Amino acid sequence: MLSTEAVKKYRRDGYHFPIDVLSADEARACRKSLEAHEARTGGPIKGPMRHKSHLLFTWLNDLIRHPRILDAVSDIHGENLLCWSSSFFIKEARDAGYVSWHQDSTYWGLSSPDVVTVWLAFTPANRTNGCMKFVAGTQSTQASHRDTFHKDNLLSRGQELAVEVDETDAVYVELEPGQASLHHVMLFHGSAPNQSADRRIGFAIRYIPTHVRQIAGERDSATLVRGVDKFHHFDAEPAPSADLSPDALAVHAAIARRQAKILYRGTDRDQFRD
Repeated sequence: MLSTEAVKKYRRDGYHFPIDVLSADEARACRKSLEAHEARTGGPIKGPMRHKSHLLFTWLNDLIRHPRILDAVSDIHGENLLCWSSSFFIKEARDAGYVSWHQDSTYWGLSSPDVVTVWLAFTPANRTNGCMKFVAGTQSTQASHRDTFHKDNLLSRGQELAVEVDETDAVYVELEPGQASLHHVMLFHGSAPNQSADRRIGFAIRYIPTHVRQIAGERDSATLVRGVDKFHHFDAEPAPSADLSPDALAVHAAIARRQAKILYRGTDRDQFRD
Protein backbone atom coordinates (compact mmCIF):
# COMPACT_ATOMS: atom_id res chain seq x y z
CA MET A 1 0.00 0.00 0.00
CA LEU A 2 2.80 2.42 0.93
CA SER A 3 5.89 2.86 -1.19
CA THR A 4 9.33 2.36 0.31
CA GLU A 5 9.82 6.13 0.16
CA ALA A 6 6.49 6.75 1.96
CA VAL A 7 7.50 4.40 4.79
CA LYS A 8 10.88 6.15 5.07
CA LYS A 9 9.10 9.51 5.21
CA TYR A 10 6.75 8.27 7.93
CA ARG A 11 9.67 7.07 10.02
CA ARG A 12 11.54 10.35 9.48
CA ASP A 13 8.69 12.87 9.79
CA GLY A 14 6.15 10.94 11.86
CA TYR A 15 3.27 11.12 9.40
CA HIS A 16 2.03 10.29 5.92
CA PHE A 17 -1.00 11.53 3.98
CA PRO A 18 -3.19 11.31 2.06
CA ILE A 19 -4.25 7.70 1.65
CA ASP A 20 -7.36 7.00 -0.42
CA VAL A 21 -9.50 4.64 1.65
CA LEU A 22 -13.16 5.24 0.78
CA SER A 23 -14.88 6.67 -2.26
CA ALA A 24 -16.74 9.95 -1.86
CA ASP A 25 -20.02 8.00 -1.86
CA GLU A 26 -18.77 5.60 0.83
CA ALA A 27 -17.63 8.49 3.01
CA ARG A 28 -21.02 10.13 2.53
CA ALA A 29 -22.70 6.87 3.61
CA CYS A 30 -20.59 6.81 6.79
CA ARG A 31 -21.68 10.34 7.61
CA LYS A 32 -25.29 9.40 6.89
CA SER A 33 -25.07 6.40 9.25
CA LEU A 34 -23.62 8.53 12.04
CA GLU A 35 -26.16 11.30 11.61
CA ALA A 36 -29.06 8.83 11.46
CA HIS A 37 -28.01 7.67 14.93
CA GLU A 38 -27.72 11.27 16.10
CA ALA A 39 -31.19 12.06 14.74
CA ARG A 40 -32.65 9.13 16.68
CA THR A 41 -30.97 10.17 19.92
CA GLY A 42 -31.65 13.89 19.57
CA GLY A 43 -28.14 15.31 19.35
CA PRO A 44 -24.47 14.83 18.46
CA ILE A 45 -22.80 11.61 19.58
CA LYS A 46 -21.05 12.38 22.84
CA GLY A 47 -19.39 11.09 25.98
CA PRO A 48 -18.30 7.43 26.07
CA MET A 49 -20.11 6.65 22.81
CA ARG A 50 -17.54 8.73 20.90
CA HIS A 51 -14.83 6.33 22.09
CA LYS A 52 -14.39 2.72 20.99
CA SER A 53 -17.46 3.27 18.81
CA HIS A 54 -16.48 0.25 16.72
CA LEU A 55 -17.74 -1.91 19.60
CA LEU A 56 -21.24 -0.40 19.19
CA PHE A 57 -21.82 -0.13 15.44
CA THR A 58 -21.33 -2.93 12.91
CA TRP A 59 -20.39 -0.51 10.13
CA LEU A 60 -17.56 0.94 12.22
CA ASN A 61 -16.38 -2.54 13.20
CA ASP A 62 -16.14 -3.26 9.49
CA LEU A 63 -14.36 0.03 8.90
CA ILE A 64 -11.51 -0.67 11.36
CA ARG A 65 -10.84 -3.81 9.29
CA HIS A 66 -10.84 -2.03 5.91
CA PRO A 67 -8.14 -3.66 3.76
CA ARG A 68 -6.73 -0.37 2.48
CA ILE A 69 -6.26 0.87 6.04
CA LEU A 70 -4.74 -2.39 7.26
CA ASP A 71 -2.44 -2.66 4.24
CA ALA A 72 -1.01 0.78 5.01
CA VAL A 73 -0.58 0.09 8.74
CA SER A 74 0.98 -3.31 7.98
CA ASP A 75 3.62 -1.59 5.87
CA ILE A 76 4.71 0.17 9.06
CA HIS A 77 4.04 -2.35 11.85
CA GLY A 78 3.79 -5.77 10.22
CA GLU A 79 0.99 -8.23 9.69
CA ASN A 80 -0.12 -8.87 13.29
CA LEU A 81 -2.27 -5.92 14.31
CA LEU A 82 -4.67 -4.90 17.05
CA CYS A 83 -7.11 -2.00 16.99
CA TRP A 84 -6.58 -0.53 20.45
CA SER A 85 -9.16 2.25 20.25
CA SER A 86 -11.21 4.53 18.05
CA SER A 87 -12.67 8.00 18.57
CA PHE A 88 -14.88 10.46 16.76
CA PHE A 89 -13.45 13.96 16.46
CA ILE A 90 -16.34 16.17 15.41
CA LYS A 91 -16.33 19.95 15.20
CA GLU A 92 -19.71 21.51 14.77
CA ALA A 93 -20.18 24.39 12.33
CA ARG A 94 -18.74 27.68 13.61
CA ASP A 95 -17.95 26.08 16.96
CA ALA A 96 -15.16 26.96 19.39
CA GLY A 97 -14.02 23.35 19.78
CA TYR A 98 -10.32 22.78 19.15
CA VAL A 99 -7.51 20.30 19.82
CA SER A 100 -4.45 21.71 21.59
CA TRP A 101 -0.92 20.84 20.55
CA HIS A 102 -0.20 17.47 22.17
CA GLN A 103 1.27 14.00 21.81
CA ASP A 104 -1.13 11.04 21.88
CA SER A 105 1.30 8.93 23.89
CA THR A 106 1.16 11.07 27.04
CA TYR A 107 -1.62 9.26 28.91
CA TRP A 108 -2.26 6.10 26.92
CA GLY A 109 -0.08 3.86 29.11
CA LEU A 110 1.18 1.64 26.30
CA SER A 111 4.54 -0.09 26.58
CA SER A 112 6.15 1.26 23.41
CA PRO A 113 5.59 4.01 20.84
CA ASP A 114 4.79 1.46 18.11
CA VAL A 115 1.36 3.01 17.65
CA VAL A 116 -0.13 4.60 14.55
CA THR A 117 -3.30 6.67 14.35
CA VAL A 118 -5.33 6.52 11.16
CA TRP A 119 -7.49 9.66 10.94
CA LEU A 120 -10.25 9.09 8.37
CA ALA A 121 -12.24 12.02 7.01
CA PHE A 122 -16.02 11.62 6.63
CA THR A 123 -16.22 15.27 5.50
CA PRO A 124 -13.62 17.59 3.97
CA ALA A 125 -10.86 18.57 6.40
CA ASN A 126 -9.20 21.88 5.56
CA ARG A 127 -7.80 25.01 7.17
CA THR A 128 -11.22 26.67 7.36
CA ASN A 129 -12.92 23.86 9.27
CA GLY A 130 -10.00 23.00 11.54
CA CYS A 131 -8.00 20.21 9.92
CA MET A 132 -5.19 18.62 11.88
CA LYS A 133 -1.73 20.14 11.79
CA PHE A 134 1.56 18.34 12.44
CA VAL A 135 5.11 19.36 13.31
CA ALA A 136 7.39 17.05 11.36
CA GLY A 137 10.05 15.07 13.18
CA THR A 138 8.78 15.70 16.72
CA GLN A 139 8.01 12.04 17.44
CA SER A 140 11.40 11.12 18.89
CA THR A 141 10.94 12.45 22.46
CA GLN A 142 8.10 12.49 24.97
CA ALA A 143 7.50 16.12 26.01
CA SER A 144 5.90 17.45 29.19
CA HIS A 145 2.18 18.25 29.16
CA ARG A 146 -0.25 20.10 31.39
CA ASP A 147 -3.95 19.33 31.85
CA THR A 148 -6.43 22.15 31.28
CA PHE A 149 -9.82 20.40 31.04
CA HIS A 150 -10.81 23.42 28.96
CA LYS A 151 -14.49 23.18 27.98
CA ASP A 152 -13.72 23.73 24.28
CA ASN A 153 -10.79 21.31 24.10
CA LEU A 154 -11.82 18.04 22.44
CA LEU A 155 -9.12 16.01 24.21
CA SER A 156 -9.98 13.84 27.22
CA ARG A 157 -8.01 15.94 29.72
CA GLY A 158 -7.65 19.11 27.67
CA GLN A 159 -3.96 18.26 27.69
CA GLU A 160 -1.48 20.56 25.97
CA LEU A 161 2.24 20.61 25.41
CA ALA A 162 4.16 22.43 28.13
CA VAL A 163 6.70 23.55 25.51
CA GLU A 164 6.37 26.25 22.88
CA VAL A 165 5.37 25.22 19.36
CA ASP A 166 6.28 27.44 16.42
CA GLU A 167 3.10 27.64 14.34
CA THR A 168 5.14 28.45 11.24
CA ASP A 169 6.41 24.85 11.37
CA ALA A 170 2.88 23.44 11.07
CA VAL A 171 1.97 21.09 8.22
CA TYR A 172 -1.77 21.27 7.52
CA VAL A 173 -3.41 17.88 6.93
CA GLU A 174 -6.02 18.72 4.33
CA LEU A 175 -8.13 15.71 3.31
CA GLU A 176 -11.07 14.99 1.05
CA PRO A 177 -13.92 12.78 2.29
CA GLY A 178 -12.71 9.18 2.29
CA GLN A 179 -9.04 10.08 2.61
CA ALA A 180 -6.95 9.32 5.69
CA SER A 181 -3.71 10.38 7.31
CA LEU A 182 -1.30 8.32 9.41
CA HIS A 183 0.60 9.74 12.36
CA HIS A 184 2.97 8.46 15.02
CA VAL A 185 1.78 8.32 18.63
CA MET A 186 4.42 10.86 19.74
CA LEU A 187 4.07 13.39 16.91
CA PHE A 188 3.15 16.96 17.93
CA HIS A 189 -0.30 17.70 16.49
CA GLY A 190 -3.41 19.77 17.09
CA SER A 191 -6.19 21.59 15.26
CA ALA A 192 -8.03 24.91 15.31
CA PRO A 193 -11.81 25.56 15.62
CA ASN A 194 -14.21 25.04 12.73
CA GLN A 195 -15.03 28.37 11.10
CA SER A 196 -17.09 26.87 8.28
CA ALA A 197 -20.85 26.45 7.89
CA ASP A 198 -20.73 22.64 8.02
CA ARG A 199 -19.54 20.00 10.47
CA ARG A 200 -16.04 18.56 10.28
CA ILE A 201 -16.19 14.84 11.03
CA GLY A 202 -13.17 12.61 11.50
CA PHE A 203 -12.83 9.07 12.85
CA ALA A 204 -9.48 8.25 14.46
CA ILE A 205 -8.43 4.59 14.70
CA ARG A 206 -5.39 3.57 16.77
CA TYR A 207 -3.47 0.45 15.76
CA ILE A 208 -0.70 -1.41 17.57
CA PRO A 209 1.38 -4.50 16.76
CA THR A 210 0.49 -7.41 19.00
CA HIS A 211 3.72 -7.22 21.04
CA VAL A 212 2.62 -3.89 22.62
CA ARG A 213 1.00 -4.12 26.06
CA GLN A 214 -0.78 -1.89 28.55
CA ILE A 215 1.37 -0.93 31.54
CA ALA A 216 -0.99 1.48 33.32
CA GLY A 217 -4.02 0.42 35.29
CA GLU A 218 -5.84 -2.86 35.02
CA ARG A 219 -5.86 -5.26 32.09
CA ASP A 220 -6.88 -3.58 28.84
CA SER A 221 -8.70 -4.89 25.76
CA ALA A 222 -8.27 -4.62 21.99
CA THR A 223 -9.59 -6.06 18.72
CA LEU A 224 -7.45 -8.34 16.57
CA VAL A 225 -7.89 -7.05 13.02
CA ARG A 226 -5.12 -8.85 11.12
CA GLY A 227 -2.81 -11.81 11.60
CA VAL A 228 -2.37 -13.69 14.87
CA ASP A 229 -1.85 -12.62 18.47
CA LYS A 230 0.68 -14.90 20.15
CA PHE A 231 1.23 -12.49 23.06
CA HIS A 232 -2.34 -12.13 24.43
CA HIS A 233 -1.52 -8.93 26.33
CA PHE A 234 -5.09 -7.69 25.77
CA ASP A 235 -8.50 -9.22 26.31
CA ALA A 236 -10.21 -9.90 22.99
CA GLU A 237 -13.13 -7.61 22.14
CA PRO A 238 -16.28 -9.00 20.50
CA ALA A 239 -17.72 -7.49 17.34
CA PRO A 240 -21.30 -6.21 17.77
CA SER A 241 -23.94 -8.56 16.35
CA ALA A 242 -26.13 -5.55 15.51
CA ASP A 243 -25.89 -1.80 15.94
CA LEU A 244 -26.35 -0.90 19.62
CA SER A 245 -27.42 -4.41 20.57
CA PRO A 246 -27.89 -4.97 24.34
CA ASP A 247 -24.78 -7.16 24.49
CA ALA A 248 -22.71 -4.58 22.60
CA LEU A 249 -23.90 -1.77 24.88
CA ALA A 250 -23.00 -3.76 28.00
CA VAL A 251 -19.55 -4.73 26.70
CA HIS A 252 -18.82 -1.20 25.53
CA ALA A 253 -19.87 0.35 28.85
CA ALA A 254 -17.54 -1.93 30.81
CA ILE A 255 -14.61 -1.37 28.45
CA ALA A 256 -15.17 2.40 28.32
CA ARG A 257 -15.13 2.60 32.11
CA ARG A 258 -11.92 0.61 32.24
CA GLN A 259 -10.19 2.69 29.59
CA ALA A 260 -11.36 5.96 31.16
CA LYS A 261 -9.61 4.91 34.37
CA ILE A 262 -6.38 4.58 32.39
CA LEU A 263 -6.73 7.86 30.50
CA TYR A 264 -7.86 9.86 33.55
CA ARG A 265 -5.51 8.31 36.09
CA GLY A 266 -4.16 10.86 38.54
CA THR A 267 -7.33 13.01 38.33
CA ASP A 268 -10.68 12.91 40.10
CA ARG A 269 -12.49 11.92 36.90
CA ASP A 270 -13.52 8.40 36.00
CA GLN A 271 -15.54 8.76 32.82
CA PHE A 272 -15.15 10.34 29.40
CA ARG A 273 -16.13 13.97 29.05
CA ASP A 274 -19.14 14.93 26.96
